Amino acid sequence: GISWCDESLALVYESWYKTRKTRTWVVAPDKKDVSPCILFDRSSEDVYSDPGSPMLRRTAMGTYVIAKVNKQDESTYLLLNGMGATPEGNVPFLDLFDINTGSKERIWESDKEKYFETVVALMSDKIDGDLPLDQLKILTSKESKTENTQYYLQIWPEKKQVQITNFPHPYPQLASLYKEMIRYQRKDGVQLTAKLYLPPGYDQSKDGPLPCLVWSYPGEFKSKDAAGQVRGSPNEFSGIGATSPLLWLARGFAILSGPTIPIVGEGDVEANDSYVEQLVTSAEAAVEEVVRRGVVHPDKIAVGGHSYGAFMTANLLAHAPHLFCCGIARSGAYNRTLTPFGFQNEDRTLWEATNTYVEMSPFMSANKIKRPILLIHGEQDNNSGTLTMQSDRFFNALKGHGVQSRLVILPFESHGYSARESIMHVLWESDRWLQKYCVNGTSKADSETAADGESKTLAASGGGAAPEGLSSDGFSSIPRSLL
Repeated sequence: GISWCDESLALVYESWYKTRKTRTWVVAPDKKDVSPCILFDRSSEDVYSDPGSPMLRRTAMGTYVIAKVNKQDESTYLLLNGMGATPEGNVPFLDLFDINTGSKERIWESDKEKYFETVVALMSDKIDGDLPLDQLKILTSKESKTENTQYYLQIWPEKKQVQITNFPHPYPQLASLYKEMIRYQRKDGVQLTAKLYLPPGYDQSKDGPLPCLVWSYPGEFKSKDAAGQVRGSPNEFSGIGATSPLLWLARGFAILSGPTIPIVGEGDVEANDSYVEQLVTSAEAAVEEVVRRGVVHPDKIAVGGHSYGAFMTANLLAHAPHLFCCGIARSGAYNRTLTPFGFQNEDRTLWEATNTYVEMSPFMSANKIKRPILLIHGEQDNNSGTLTMQSDRFFNALKGHGVQSRLVILPFESHGYSARESIMHVLWESDRWLQKYCVNGTSKADSETAADGESKTLAASGGGAAPEGLSSDGFSSIPRSLL
């Protein structure tokens, strides 16, 4: 890729995922006699060494180019906007970078103690050519664990800060939730992190251990050091989306959000060749940590995820049944032979890595799954790796082995869910599943009816669930097209 500035400057980016190598070159587009030179040469997964990205300014034509800053000397300066990852969490920054010498001057940095601040945009973009440093104006955001995001103008040269928004708290019912970035270690020494949330007003001495929902998404790394680096900030405000697991704080759950599940393949070793082993040991470390703290009941821990997180969920129920009481898998893929030319970050084909494809597929381990699993999928999922038939066929495999399972197909929805009816139905299905199999610990033998606990449904736009096939309410098989 290329970021353009003017006839004398552009930055060219190149990267190679297999090695995680990334380079940034400086080129002079109109000067053939000037040779390109390397500006940055680093590992893309080493977030601690990330120098940041050049800020862009808007031109009169509405396009964006790299902003050059004038500091009243001969050098060319850029503004590098970085997330500032550190072992204590992200501390975003803005550096004045001399592109000729490589020297940096930090002209703005986020508060480290209570707040998390970021640079959102360059506001002083109406000037053509170089931007005088003493006329710099940037838009920043500011938030904390308990204070929602507000926006500010930072104005040079006195660095005056002007608040320009005063948004009310978006969910005051959860304003006093407890949040902590926790750190723990996997058996092989890899450092892991997660965000632990507890409901407002929770008192461990009075309330005891809580039911817990673990929600995550695995990632691949080439080194254990990079896998153990801290990403995110303990001071970030807890944003809650339409189908966020944090909604279950209002139902009295502890939430373990984003526990890192690194799948590491160092050197020539392929990470996915030990996917299941690393997945299970990462989950074991997370569960052991929250149980050790006394805030989570060891027999009431559910696991869930979306897309590759759904794939993770099914594999954990198959290979780590001692950790979880039930699972929720949304828009996932479960049979890797249906994605034979690679998936996620696996670039080997099925024929090159047959054993890996088979061992990673929870479809192939359906006979090992003993815990209840809820499958949810958009009827028109257009993501090539997670076509709807993945859930259909996995559900059939589960039912064939007598697994407590339920498949919900959302009409007209794709990989993510948009309609209000769909979102509300996903929440209803998920909450019912968690109340029954996590909070109350209902076993398969206690299932009320096959239609209630072991059915395949197509969620109707009106908010109900229409059974497909014979069920307790007397409906006979109904073609999906009619539903």
